[in-house]
Amino acid sequence: MSEDEAVEREEPAEGQPAEDEPAAAEPADAESAADAESAADAESAAGQPAAAAELAAGQLAAGQPAAGEAAEPPHVSVLAEPVLRLLSEAPAQGELAEPWLLDGTLGAGGHATSLLRALPRARLLGVDRDPSALDLARARLGEAGVLERARLEHATYAEAPELLARLELPPLAGALLDLGISSMQVDQAERGFAFRHDGPLDMRMDPTSEGPTAAELIAELPETELADLIYQLGEERRSRRIARAIVEERKRAPIRRTGELADLITRVVPRGRPRRTKRGRPKRGIHPATRTFQALRLAVNDELGQLERALPALWERLAPGGRLAVISFHSLEDRRVKHFFRAEKQAKRARVLTKKPLTAEDEELALNPRSRSAKLRVAERLA
Repeated sequence: MSEDEAVEREEPAEGQPAEDEPAAAEPADAESAADAESAADAESAAGQPAAAAELAAGQLAAGQPAAGEAAEPPHVSVLAEPVLRLLSEAPAQGELAEPWLLDGTLGAGGHATSLLRALPRARLLGVDRDPSALDLARARLGEAGVLERARLEHATYAEAPELLARLELPPLAGALLDLGISSMQVDQAERGFAFRHDGPLDMRMDPTSEGPTAAELIAELPETELADLIYQLGEERRSRRIARAIVEERKRAPIRRTGELADLITRVVPRGRPRRTKRGRPKRGIHPATRTFQALRLAVNDELGQLERALPALWERLAPGGRLAVISFHSLEDRRVKHFFRAEKQAKRARVLTKKPLTAEDEELALNPRSRSAKLRVAERLA
């Protein structure tokens, strides 16, 4: 074993593996989206070099320009074709006089635009917790000539069921959740999601919210709670080592910048060994800070809690024959979606349309490497 490969042996905390054992599961995120294994250092699916280096939350800056290159559109919707096809074919689309759709993660409006263009009778409620995303979506829908059939609201997707009731909208023909963060959020240094751009350690998807920032979390949490958070939400087997280093560092000075946290973690966690993708392409291990950044982002935004609350509430808002589509980017999200759909199927309330999650085809991977880890699951509500 080389010096670079050697790791400190520590007794595991309860419920955690020893730090020289393999992690129990693949690390989470990528919208995220590159896959969690390759995340910050992965090459593109077309064999091109990876976008500039490391990103927070296991997310590759796929499609983002290098310095000096022309800017690309702010965000490319993943799995656009199967989302459009499966939601357009929902029985409720033909049975309702004015079918309503929900895009619970509106982003730049890519999916919403495609759906409204393809379904001329449909109307859409689009919500996003990020005010800047709503501005982008409003402009995009307006350019496409479909804005008059859309209503945009500043809210989380977990708040969408209550919003639907308050607006007295009819049962939905379809609903879409595209989980995680967007390329445009990652590319803004001031948002604090990424560590390839130094910025304030914020990570709030809604910068107007009063919730704690990532900097506040790591400043306030006790060492044990911080280690548990990093382990459970980041699937980081060296979580105790990282938490210990953070606590020691914050005694000297507050950790307020993404670069400061990434540098600290790099000093105490070695890089992973080179490996290959499932398609046999060479890849380097992810940046040592990837899983910790992911864990902090999930905690700051309560992403798993939002998902667990939203799934049953949105299901109740579907019309018979309506469909719920969810795009996830890591196992922590996908597992929850799979188990929810399975439970509804066993209760004879759902027909699951994706026996296995749909993933991007080679053509999409070549055009949009960020789609690499995206998984789409769709279920239809029975009468």
